[in-house]
Amino acid sequence: MTHAFEWNRSYASVRSPLFARNIVSTSHPLAAQAGLRMLAQGGNAVDAAIATAACMTLVEPCSNGLGSDAFCILWDGTQLHGLNASGTAPAAWTPEHFFKTYGSDAKTPPKRGWGGVTVPGAVAGWVALSERFGKLPFADLMAPAIEIAERGYAVPVIVQSKWAMAAALSELTTQPGFAQAFMPRGRAPEVGELFKFPDAARTLRLIAQTKGEAFYRGEVAEAVQKFARETGGAMTAADFADYRPEWVKPISQSYGGHDLHEIPPNGQGIAALIALGILKHLDLPSQAIDGIDGIRAQHLQIEAMKLAFADVYRYVSDPRSMEVTAAEMLDPSYLAQRAKLVDMSRAQDFKCGNPVKGGTIYLSTADESGMMVSFIQSNYMGFGSGLVVPGYGVSLQNRGHCFTLEAGHPNVVAPGKRPFHTIIPAFLTRDGQPVMSYGVMGGNMQPQGHMQTLVRMLDFGQNPQAACDAPRWRFNEGLSLNVEPHMPAATIDGLRALGHQIGDIHDSYQDFGAGQFIWRLGDPGIEGYVAASDPRRDGAAVGY
Repeated sequence: MTHAFEWNRSYASVRSPLFARNIVSTSHPLAAQAGLRMLAQGGNAVDAAIATAACMTLVEPCSNGLGSDAFCILWDGTQLHGLNASGTAPAAWTPEHFFKTYGSDAKTPPKRGWGGVTVPGAVAGWVALSERFGKLPFADLMAPAIEIAERGYAVPVIVQSKWAMAAALSELTTQPGFAQAFMPRGRAPEVGELFKFPDAARTLRLIAQTKGEAFYRGEVAEAVQKFARETGGAMTAADFADYRPEWVKPISQSYGGHDLHEIPPNGQGIAALIALGILKHLDLPSQAIDGIDGIRAQHLQIEAMKLAFADVYRYVSDPRSMEVTAAEMLDPSYLAQRAKLVDMSRAQDFKCGNPVKGGTIYLSTADESGMMVSFIQSNYMGFGSGLVVPGYGVSLQNRGHCFTLEAGHPNVVAPGKRPFHTIIPAFLTRDGQPVMSYGVMGGNMQPQGHMQTLVRMLDFGQNPQAACDAPRWRFNEGLSLNVEPHMPAATIDGLRALGHQIGDIHDSYQDFGAGQFIWRLGDPGIEGYVAASDPRRDGAAVGY
């Protein structure tokens, strides 16, 4: 299953891709090495993914933690599987609860503090993956993370920058437990400074010893409940005990002779599928007479993504509450109608249609048996809620902020409900066989990154590292965009002339996401894989 990539790029590549038969690619080298260690010990790609994910809670705490949510798509050698390990709302959460607590004019649950914390799902996701697909003992998978937590690690450049920005926000530093955990010297660590997290090591040992039971139905859950009672939260040990991750069937969209697979709602992965479905009706390759980095190609992608988000923000929620189905949102005839709204002569602010008929880390792993894993976990908005459970190092996410309090909206908060979610792993197949495990982290940049990088690879033959390095744009809302500075100046000027409102042009890693890509080259037992890791993070693709 080879692909005719163009190895000569029209712009300088920041990194060279990695070729190997066993690969781990993520945004921190120590975590990638931990995954590789599991592969070398006889583990498979799932074992590697879990070990890597556990380490990422420590080495990139500004993006995720032990209180994170997670999603996964994996190829087991025969078929695709999806896992939704996003958290559910506490039993006490109703719109009335929030109006009483935060005022009758509240529109959403709060960004920081207990009002944004749903039950963390990542640890349960690790356990579910290990029990169903892993080879090594679960405790072995936690060992590298425990070592890092106890011995410490030197903080790298990009993590330190994000950490320092968070430490300057009073909305975080005033949250119970934050400063004690993440500002041990009264500030964020400096570049190269050693950071240890013994409280997290304690929890990781409990997770390892009990296969996660202590986290959801034991000592850690009780500690969370006690912390919540002392600091004004509604979370209980019963909320933790009731939590279960959910195995789901990925949804897909055909494009360029391949099929892109995403986790179904409550996530936003469907946005990438909608946008690609619209582009398919617009025949992007024939329209892009000025090349992939030209005005026409970029304009079409931007407009398709804006149309996708208009529907996603209106309809996507916990699927039990949605007014429409994913299949209706992806219906080819509906997407053909939406494609007709695109005007090559101007940018538009699209509204939702009617499809009814009648702070994140990403990692990818692959092994020589053919197993491939696409995994993502996140606290949201950097350090999440800002709350850190004393003595246990559990940094709690704030995914509940993604609920609405608007009566009648499909994403309105309710007990036991999952909120709209931004983190999305992706997987590419061709003729029912695996091609690529990949993802691009970063808020609403994720489906935008999925689409932009895939178009480069499938329509314009760029190899994964070239597509990863290439300039990106980010749609915000209305006509507002940001673009990276290595986008051709003529293209930027041309997009402005069409009416796109382009803000500051800069290369902030915060704005344009970061990807990890593993592409299968034929039979993995013979040819292996090619992998890319985004230079917008501290990470690496490693393998043997």
